[in-house]
Amino acid sequence: MAKNTEIAIKVDAVSKRFKIPHEKHSTLKAAVLNIFNKKSYTEFQALEDVSFEVKKGEFFGIIGRNGSGKSTLLKIIAGIYVPSRGKIKINGRISPFLELGVGFNPELTARENIFLGGSILGLTKKEIKKRFNKIVEFSELQDFIDMKFKNFSSGMQVRLAFALAIYAHAEILLMDEVLAVGDSNFQNKCLEEFNKYREEGKTVVLVTHDIAVVQRYCDRAMLLRNGDIVKIGKPEDIGNEYILQNMEDEEKRIQEEQKENDEESTFREGDVGITNVEFLDSRGQERNVFGTGDDIVARIHYFSEDTIEKPVFGVAIHTQDGIHISGPNTRTSGFMIPEIQGEGYLDFIIKEAPLFTGAYKLTVALFNWNLSIPYAYQKKKYTFKIKSAEENQYGVVKLETSWKI
Repeated sequence: MAKNTEIAIKVDAVSKRFKIPHEKHSTLKAAVLNIFNKKSYTEFQALEDVSFEVKKGEFFGIIGRNGSGKSTLLKIIAGIYVPSRGKIKINGRISPFLELGVGFNPELTARENIFLGGSILGLTKKEIKKRFNKIVEFSELQDFIDMKFKNFSSGMQVRLAFALAIYAHAEILLMDEVLAVGDSNFQNKCLEEFNKYREEGKTVVLVTHDIAVVQRYCDRAMLLRNGDIVKIGKPEDIGNEYILQNMEDEEKRIQEEQKENDEESTFREGDVGITNVEFLDSRGQERNVFGTGDDIVARIHYFSEDTIEKPVFGVAIHTQDGIHISGPNTRTSGFMIPEIQGEGYLDFIIKEAPLFTGAYKLTVALFNWNLSIPYAYQKKKYTFKIKSAEENQYGVVKLETSWKI
């Protein structure tokens, strides 16, 4: 546990419960009947017993899916929400960059909102005047400074809000999805400011879905799920954990879909079929999570009542979002199978799989030699996962490359 003087933010057993009111009653009868109901609202637990510390000068990332409690937590730290239970201790002045429009009046001009927002952040009128030109210059809104805020596009709003948050020069900066809006040039300016904050030893708490940003800029990260802390640690580890959780959730969703639409994803002709595909490592051990560069064996189990001469087995590998990576078959690979009859299996081997972290879907098919008769077809029914140790990975496939000058 760090000394209090080294801690910028301390969150101690914080919980937050919201009361969501039921729909308004459209008739007098419904309203009268509702009097006898003890509760006219539903309770929603947004955060549950959350505790962590952020050190001074630390870049701390918070990631999680929509509804995990990220933004609620940031608003509690900013003082916008009061926790239902627990305590927050802040050591330093905070500058929050949260939802678009927070701290601004839509009926006021950008000029007037700079003074309004600055005062909310604790700046005096003299301090705002001194920083006014830099705020306007950074936001690139010189030509629109006297336009009403409500007439700004979302991109213009985020520029003004970010410029004001940066030039408040607070010790602690809270950022909620700062790069979700704005063009690439503005995003680069934001990232440059992050570097300046780091050099100045300031504290930044960053909420985002962008794992690459967390892994690039944050010293530590935290993963939230359904209002609970899953893990706190190195950004690379937290990012991989987040990806794997998403893959598992998506796999469950797809499995449920496949149960409902099994007839659409699976087809077989007569007494011929593919019964299962199991994934094995190079030692023959069954598993479905591999590392980048591992050998992957997809063992395709089949059956055929009759003899099929020169059958052709084919596979297709897809990313989680359906992008086709590869689709070899035994005929194009020069691997001729004389015949099949009864039960058996065929191994499809991916040597040193050059794939980055993600979930991959396997489509399996069985055809005649001319590829004119599909005996069996199972679309994206089987899943394997890659968990890569590579840092700052982008894309899907790891290519063997080098540089030369």
